[in-house]
Formats: sequence, structure tokens, C-alpha cells
Amino acid sequence: MASIHCSVSIPSAPKLPSSNTVRTFSVNLSNPKRSSCSFPRIRASSSQSSPSVGEAVMSIDNLHSFIELNMGKWNGSFYQFDASGHLLQQISTKLSASSYGEDHLMSLIQTLYIKQPSSNTSVSGYDEQPEWAEYKIKETNMFTVDKYQQIGLFPSERAFSLRYQTAVMLESVLRQGVLGEDDTGEESPKNVKLPSRRPSVVCENCLYSLQADMRARAFHILDPKGVVDMLIIFLEERSDGSPPLLDSSTDRESRILPFLGKWKGRSVTKRSGVYGNTIAEADTVVSLEMDDDGQLNQVVTSTSNKGNEKVTTNVEWKGTMTENLVTFDGGYQVTLLPGGMYMGSPCDVGKSVAKSKSFHLEFCWLETPNQRQRLVRTYDVQGLAVSSTYFSEIKS
Repeated sequence: MASIHCSVSIPSAPKLPSSNTVRTFSVNLSNPKRSSCSFPRIRASSSQSSPSVGEAVMSIDNLHSFIELNMGKWNGSFYQFDASGHLLQQISTKLSASSYGEDHLMSLIQTLYIKQPSSNTSVSGYDEQPEWAEYKIKETNMFTVDKYQQIGLFPSERAFSLRYQTAVMLESVLRQGVLGEDDTGEESPKNVKLPSRRPSVVCENCLYSLQADMRARAFHILDPKGVVDMLIIFLEERSDGSPPLLDSSTDRESRILPFLGKWKGRSVTKRSGVYGNTIAEADTVVSLEMDDDGQLNQVVTSTSNKGNEKVTTNVEWKGTMTENLVTFDGGYQVTLLPGGMYMGSPCDVGKSVAKSKSFHLEFCWLETPNQRQRLVRTYDVQGLAVSSTYFSEIKS
């Protein structure tokens, strides 16, 4: 369950201007303390240095890859969960993404459509058509994706991480999708939990399906104190059909079961930013077991090359489970979600920062019983996203 491990060290979360890109996702992550294979320490300033000609060419290719990944019309379902994995809201969405410009001047244009509920003032007996509210997402270009969103992009694996400075886009989805025309603009409307106006971290991790033209975009939103405020997932399919839905047939007690066992795979870590290059690769083995008392034990083994030598590290965590929430020793928690997903984060980012420790946010999607993907976003103590790590794992 807690499987951020191999090759990742978790830092603190950043913020990003409202150049949000909307993405849907299913989440599952677990990983306590520090990962066995900690990510190399990366100074935030390193990504700010002037790029060489080769890096500039690579960054343009990365920008184009990112835009192509997002292009098209996406039918989706938006899910809001609390920190314990309880479903708060489900809303139908559509996302239209296109581009303009060339080379380093290319930009991604996105418009999000949110299905509104029937108004309380609607005429009785009148069969009204559903209304869709429109939300224009700020353009994504070479400047925003590198400076503000601090992208972590994996073109071949079709995965990426982004940061945001606000949760305005997510608040708009909730207001339009739950309140609709009856929204009076109250700061704290009844029956709707809105994200903090001053979140300490808003992080998006996006994984694309290995089976279909689908993706899951997972958002961690941490309140000003560094505690999980809410978890959001967009599950989207590039089609004109019905929106995909999370499979909620599995009861809560069994959400942990698919993650038990031994998982073998490979991890790739990249520096944040559109110029981001690969800084570490490793072979990983994650073993998660649960005893008769419901106690969890996870062992993570990571093997990487250091010069001409192979270096292997092992990290062990113990955890307990309460409903959908797994808490590991060392202050790391994993929230189990429907659809073979989980999201992981520190129990309290503020405590990590106070101890000058980096931290990480994880999203896991187990799309089939024997195969899963994980994406881990690592932050330094200043809240800068310094790296992202992608894991591809198979159950053995």
C-alpha cells in the first residue's frame, strides 16, 4: 500500500499560479518515512540555470509532447474525497484542449465544461436539458510550465506532475457542479466543502491508462497548515461516449487487498522543469504484507548503478489501517480510493518542514490485478518541486 519507496525521497509542496490544467485520475499511494531509495538532493536553483542549446531543443520537444498528450476532447468524472477516502461529490465534466503557435511559442488552450445540477427555481414538470458551465483554464506554454507549474514529464511513459498556486479551478468545479445557478457566492456554502483559498500545496499527478485512451488526474490539496484538505480525481476518456466511472463495488475492507504481495518494477526520476533530465534509474521490489491483527509491513528494495558498482538499499515500514486510511510509522499516510487507486502524503507537511525534511506526494493506479503505475512528486523544505519519479510495476 505504502509504495512510494524505491528511489524517492519526499519533500514539501509548492504552489502554482492559476495556469491550472485540468486532469482526471485515480489515486493510490503508500509510503511512509523516507523511501528506501531516496531521490538525489537537487538544488532548486539548478533548474533555473541557463539552458544549453541541446537542453533548449529537448525542452521544446518536451513541451510539444506535453501538449500532444493533452490534446483532444475528454469526457470525465470528477470525484472529491476527504482525507479519509470518503466520497463527498461526483460531477460530470468535459475538457476540450487544443494548441496554437509553433516551436517554443506553442501554447495549450483548455476549456473545462462542468455539468450543473437542476436549479431549485426550475419550472415544475418542465424537462430541461442539462446546463454546462464553462471554465477557461489559463494557457500553458514554455514559460508557465517551467517557471510556475514545474512540470515533471515522462513522455514515453505518458505521465506528468504539475504544481498550482491556487485551487480556483477545483473550487469552480464544485460550485458549478453542486450549486449551479443557485450559487450565491458564499465563502462557505452549505453541503459543499470548498478547498482553502490559501492552500500550502496543490499538486496534480497524472497517469495515462495502459489499456485504453484514458487517464487519471489526481490532485492533492493541502491546507495552510500542511494537512490534507481534500483529494480530487478526474477520470477521463478521450471519446464522445459516456464518461468513465470509478469502480466502487469493492467494499472498504478489501481496498487494501489488491496491493498486498510482491511488486517488481523499474523507476525513473527526473528533475523538475521543462528542461528536466533523468537523474536516477533503479530496479525496485516492494513487498506489502498484512498479519492476522491487520498490521501492515512493507519492505522496499531499490538497486541502482553508482559508477561501476550496484548499490542496493532496503527500507522497512510498519503501518496500521483505519477504514480507508493507512498510517505508517514516521508520519506518512495513504488514502485508499475506489478503482484501484490510492494517494499518499505526509500526515503533516508542516512538521516535515520544521525538521528541515523534504517530502513527497504519491499517486498510484492499479489498473489491472497484476500491473500498476505510480507517480511520486518530491519537494524540498522550501516547497519547491525538485523532482518526479515514475514507477511501473508488475505483481510477481
